[in-house]
Amino acid sequence: MPKISIIIPCYNVEKYIKQCLESVVNQTLKDIEIICINDGSTDSTLEILREYENRDNRIKVISKQNSGYGASMNIGLETAKGEYVGIVESDDYVELNMFETLYKVAEENHLDLVRCQYYLYNSKENKNESWDNSWVPMNKVYCPLDDNTPFMQAPAIWTNLINREFLNKNNIRFLETPGASYQDTSFAFKLYACAKRFMMIPDILLHYRIDNENSSVNSVTKAYFVNTEYAEITKFSKEKGIYKDVCKLIPKIKYACYQWNHSRLCKNLKAPFLIRWAAEYRKHFFAGEIDKGKFTRKEYKRILFLVFLPIFYIFRKEL
Repeated sequence: MPKISIIIPCYNVEKYIKQCLESVVNQTLKDIEIICINDGSTDSTLEILREYENRDNRIKVISKQNSGYGASMNIGLETAKGEYVGIVESDDYVELNMFETLYKVAEENHLDLVRCQYYLYNSKENKNESWDNSWVPMNKVYCPLDDNTPFMQAPAIWTNLINREFLNKNNIRFLETPGASYQDTSFAFKLYACAKRFMMIPDILLHYRIDNENSSVNSVTKAYFVNTEYAEITKFSKEKGIYKDVCKLIPKIKYACYQWNHSRLCKNLKAPFLIRWAAEYRKHFFAGEIDKGKFTRKEYKRILFLVFLPIFYIFRKEL
């Protein structure tokens, strides 16, 4: 059993995969397995992966027809044999001591989950800018259901090291929707919702690429996949018997996610998405799940607009 299984999902990343793999195979922690999932790439990604596989017996390449990020990650999780699981996106790269650092913290503190910090990396300008998560408690072991701060972060699942037994015990997996669209949203929520022992550390250990033109964050297709992810969050919470604990948290974290999604949609998709957003928030509002104190004044005014404007419009027409 290796100490860590590192899963790298790959799709048409011939420009970036060598930098990614070099940062992983040269980790200071040597007792690792590296699981590369080729999701039907049509460029030279698979050839590059095979080249590295032939060089390093810790690398296992699994190639399949294109079925999306969630399906790739679930194959990786089922294949993993390590005590812990880490994820590295194939267009990112990591510090050489990343997994040794995370493993040491996880073992010393008997953690379900440990998370580090990351840089925003622009390769065109060769620039790294640290992402500020200083508002999250650091170097402290706690349960995210007791202190909800971890839920407020971007999912950034590739900054985590996860106890594999914890993952399997709680049946934490990805939704297998097509492509690469928001599948990290419900996965990250499940991690925090189930973790009893979580720690955030201040070390900046990963470089998150922001100038990949093929990245899913640059796509405006699949506009409603984020709604599917939040439906999964609600379903999972009810199945785990924790919905009462998170029913007021979900509308809070959903708000920022939906607002970002709405801002990036093309013009003809904005109104339909807003209508769906409003319908979901009416349900939250009349179920007593909107906690005014969790929102800024501006956010709460917009929620009232979403909830009541359609009702007012219908009422006015009937008059």
